[in-house]
Amino acid sequence: MRAGTAMITLALSKGRIFDESLPLLRAAGIEVGEDPEKSRKLIFGTNRPDVQVVLVRASDVPTYVQYGGADLGVAGLDNLLEHSEVGLYRPLDLKIARCRISVAVRADFDYEAAVKQGSRIRVATKYTGIASRHFSDKGVHVDLIKLYGSMELAPLTGLADAIVDLVSTGSTLKANHLVEVEKIMDISSRLVVNQAALKLKREPIRALIDAFEKAAG
Repeated sequence: MRAGTAMITLALSKGRIFDESLPLLRAAGIEVGEDPEKSRKLIFGTNRPDVQVVLVRASDVPTYVQYGGADLGVAGLDNLLEHSEVGLYRPLDLKIARCRISVAVRADFDYEAAVKQGSRIRVATKYTGIASRHFSDKGVHVDLIKLYGSMELAPLTGLADAIVDLVSTGSTLKANHLVEVEKIMDISSRLVVNQAALKLKREPIRALIDAFEKAAG
């Protein structure tokens, strides 16, 4: 890195977001040095001496960017809506990692009857903010049970009446005899930028934002 050149740190998460971010990075002239699936490292260099990538849990990307652990990152709208966006600038919908947040129940559960106005329903989800707003808008009282994995088990074991979760193909729901009964919103990944970093490293970060915008179409 040349003297006086500020390092730009980009936060990504493993899996679909990382994979679908790679073409956008290439369009911006950035090649990640290693495949994170074949390495235990969490910080990766790139072909640009002034850009590095840090790998964090998807739900932690907004936190790393908000508090300056990364200058910018790629985060799903689902995680952004569950996170306080103070200190975050959200310039771009990158249109990658598309899916939806939906309500799903057991195939034999009468969802329409369960969500009549004024009724009460038990919902398991890690998206407590999104779920709370959704059922509140419907006039339905909701008891939220926060889970982090294997959401599909909750209705099958009687832990909850319904789940609110990300759905892509729906094959996992089908395999567990659950049905998608209501779409809450479409989800895609967004570019988020630390507002202080945008002021301090304005030119290189603005150049990256412009390159991402062009690549995302």
